[in-house]
Amino acid sequence: MSKSESPKEPEQLRKLFIGGLSFEITDESLRSHFEQWGTLTDCVVMRDPNTKRSRGFGFVTYATVEEVDAAMNARPHKVDGRVVEPKRAVSREDDFSKTRISLNRTIEDQIYKTHEENSIWLLVCRHFSQFTQLWAGEQETQGENFEEKLYLYGLGNGM
Repeated sequence: MSKSESPKEPEQLRKLFIGGLSFEITDESLRSHFEQWGTLTDCVVMRDPNTKRSRGFGFVTYATVEEVDAAMNARPHKVDGRVVEPKRAVSREDDFSKTRISLNRTIEDQIYKTHEENSIWLLVCRHFSQFTQLWAGEQETQGENFEEKLYLYGLGNGM
């Protein structure tokens, strides 16, 4: 399946928050800089509704996730003489939601058979970070059978 035939990736995964913008920046200037890494489907500098002055941040949305990755890998970015901070955009709904992933002991046993115990975190985090941005994790032993569970917390991206 070619790139043009593949289903469009969710906008949230294709969007970058750009912080540290100058107060004089234009949408065109921001667009011109970030178009170097791919096709932009949207580009906006957030402005004060009364003064129309830049609020110091904006958003760019790429056509594909690969283009977002390319822009992130090209950091640091300098726009209109200022170093700016691109970050993957997080929607307000996702900002406070948690995705709790519980791996039961049988799944852990399967992982332990092929990998050292101390690498389980790395393995599991690598796998689930493909789907959501992880921000915390914990391992817990509970119950009379000392059942072990691994919990990962991330931004809720439909998991």
